[in-house]
Amino acid sequence: MNEFLQALRVQRWDDHRYYHHSRINQSLHLLSAISFVVAYVMLFKDPAMAALIAWLVSMVSRQAGHFFFEPKGYDHINQATHEYKEEIKVGYNLQRKVVLMAIWACSPLLLVWQPSLFGQVEPHDGWRAFMHNVGMMWLVVGVGGLLFRMGQLFVQQSVQTGLVWATKIITDPFHDIMLYYKAPWYLMRGQFLDPGQRAH
Repeated sequence: MNEFLQALRVQRWDDHRYYHHSRINQSLHLLSAISFVVAYVMLFKDPAMAALIAWLVSMVSRQAGHFFFEPKGYDHINQATHEYKEEIKVGYNLQRKVVLMAIWACSPLLLVWQPSLFGQVEPHDGWRAFMHNVGMMWLVVGVGGLLFRMGQLFVQQSVQTGLVWATKIITDPFHDIMLYYKAPWYLMRGQFLDPGQRAH
């Protein structure tokens, strides 16, 4: 258990120090984290609505922070190139995220073409029912994306690495709130980049 928790700390630290320099990105991660917590609560009441919140608010804000606001140049704090960080990324690097987000964005077209999803859902008879089915499909896409990358890590690295990463992803919203709750304050004060800190 100690080894697992230490590996979790390392993955979290690497994720923070390599991929969250921008205060805008951190602030968007705070928004994402809060909405993910709301989605977690909604999951027990309305899974389709939970998935809609998770994808439309949480994932869009989170990935916008990475794609549009995170610096892509040489990381002087960690002495690493962007290419190196992308290569060693445990979870979804930008290339993998493009694929995942493309699957998510295009998936409703499947419901337009096949309203019953080959007999898996009740065909929609209006926009509300359509969005419910989209939500349920996005829930499958989200869980599938998690399980797919975890399985890849099982094969490419180790079972523990995959389990640690999955644990990190599931608990990231709570951890991100603790890490980035001050980010909007720093941003309002004109600090656009986190000055960074060394590993401890």
